[in-house]
Amino acid sequence: MSLRLAAAAVLAMTALSTSAGAQVLSEKNISVHLALQIAEAALACGTDRVSVAVVDRTGRLRVFLQGDGAAPHNIELARRKAYTAETFGRPSGEWAQRTAPDAPATGVGQNISGQRALSDVIPLQGGVPIKVGNVTIGAIGLSGAPMGGPQEEACGKAGIEKVADQLK
Repeated sequence: MSLRLAAAAVLAMTALSTSAGAQVLSEKNISVHLALQIAEAALACGTDRVSVAVVDRTGRLRVFLQGDGAAPHNIELARRKAYTAETFGRPSGEWAQRTAPDAPATGVGQNISGQRALSDVIPLQGGVPIKVGNVTIGAIGLSGAPMGGPQEEACGKAGIEKVADQLK
């Protein structure tokens, strides 16, 4: 590359970084009150053995509720299911299937099972993203339901449905 071409490239990149993309971002997120409404509705759907975690758009824990009969390990499982659903913008059970070691290769010819090695994700059903349109603003995760992941996911969806009018 000639010196003149390199200098032109540097000037162009400098111009782009100082003008076109410089703006304040406005992002939707889940409030603690909305998270609490979702969690309470999900807890009411399950049994006293269920733990419920709601995370915001960054995966930060906003609300945690634990039924009176819930096991101590369900705290961590519920939070990680919510984190997984938020991080990947899909139910944690669906993500678990997509990333299974025997899952078919992705469109780029690579299996994505390596994602399972990421910190805080967990390949278990029970986490559901909370969305406004196509934007994931948080997620809910449940653990400890007697019927396992399918019941946990259903209760998570019921909690989100309870506030569906506020997610528009």
